[in-house]
Amino acid sequence: MVSSLKDIALANKEVVLSFDDGPVPGRTESILATLDEFGVKATFLMVGQMAQAHPEIARKVVADGHSVGSHTFSHPNLRAMSFDRALAEVSKGSKAVAKATDTDASFFRFPYLADTGRLRNMISDRGMVIMDVQIDSKDYFKDSPAVVASRTVAALRHRGSGIILMHDIHRRTAAMLPALLTQLRAEGYKVVHLIYKKPAHKPLLVASLD
Repeated sequence: MVSSLKDIALANKEVVLSFDDGPVPGRTESILATLDEFGVKATFLMVGQMAQAHPEIARKVVADGHSVGSHTFSHPNLRAMSFDRALAEVSKGSKAVAKATDTDASFFRFPYLADTGRLRNMISDRGMVIMDVQIDSKDYFKDSPAVVASRTVAALRHRGSGIILMHDIHRRTAAMLPALLTQLRAEGYKVVHLIYKKPAHKPLLVASLD
């Protein structure tokens, strides 16, 4: 149960599976089937316009017991935008994902991991949990599924634990996932499921005038 980034404290050999940019017909469902086969849960950071276009798949992610969050509405580089435009893009994306999934989209990841301190503070103040990345699968490179799986496991061995970044928009990701999960199981890694917990309200300071 996490309410903020600081709550995501992973022990050695613990990993979080995360998928960005979907949902995409055929590929997201394939990933869901593999996750179900291995009995593990993940977090899907959905692009708002993708969730809006494929609400039935977005709802299936939730129905299968996974956590969802937003990844803005149209996947721009927020660092290259004005603060107000960037914040509007975050809000629009979160609302689109929440509407498509009929649940809170309280996790968030910056597209291209391009953040700013001001945006991070504002998004956190809104009660959203920002998901950073420790293990980048680089599944967006045009490598074979086997190469993607090997690279991910090698990075994880080096670091010991962390949030793994993948994308459910790529065929190679769906293809390599069984091998990756098989290897994680063989090496004793534990997949941790992040569940959002609404933070306690900040105390209100009331001043009285005599």
